[in-house]
Amino acid sequence: MPGASSESPLRIGVLASQGDFAAHVRILRELGADAFEVRTPADLAGLDGLVIPGGESTTITRAIDRDGLEPAIRAHAERGAPILGTCAGMIVCDSEHLGLIDATARRNAFGRQLQSFEAELDFDGVGDEPVRAVFIRAPWIERCGDGVDVLARWDGHPVAIRGGNVLTCSFHPELTDDSRVHALLMAMATGARERSGSEIETTEAEGG
Repeated sequence: MPGASSESPLRIGVLASQGDFAAHVRILRELGADAFEVRTPADLAGLDGLVIPGGESTTITRAIDRDGLEPAIRAHAERGAPILGTCAGMIVCDSEHLGLIDATARRNAFGRQLQSFEAELDFDGVGDEPVRAVFIRAPWIERCGDGVDVLARWDGHPVAIRGGNVLTCSFHPELTDDSRVHALLMAMATGARERSGSEIETTEAEGG
């Protein structure tokens, strides 16, 4: 982020089109981020990270279109700033929607009998303890590209994946007291900020 120092709080926006965006903001603030709700393209300017929360994917996609947010979201991703998509946010990020990650999600994948359930997941990159995950009419990933890593599975299906600067999960990490998924987003944001700072320093040195 231009003008941001490595010591200043990470600025993380949470798309407030639908879903429990306030819970995401609360968790991120508890982790030390300068977190706030995103409703306009201007709100995305200079963000270190973005969360696209759960809800209903069609409603969220229509809201993104209505509010003219797609170009700003794409610009955010293209400059290397990370994105976390949860539940419906996973679908919004996939190849058939915004195309931010080379993967395809299946809506309501676990079926009516399992519309809502909790599970303990082995989740790569967040420590040895299982992640408690709340699934609500959750999707799963049907297809992953070569550059996409599966971080967690349930019943054999990928439910958390990462491709570059985009992290998505089928469940609702904002509904438990386990903040490690949000902490992973913040670690990705810190890394992106440091890389950006190094690139600026290199450019200035070469120019000097």
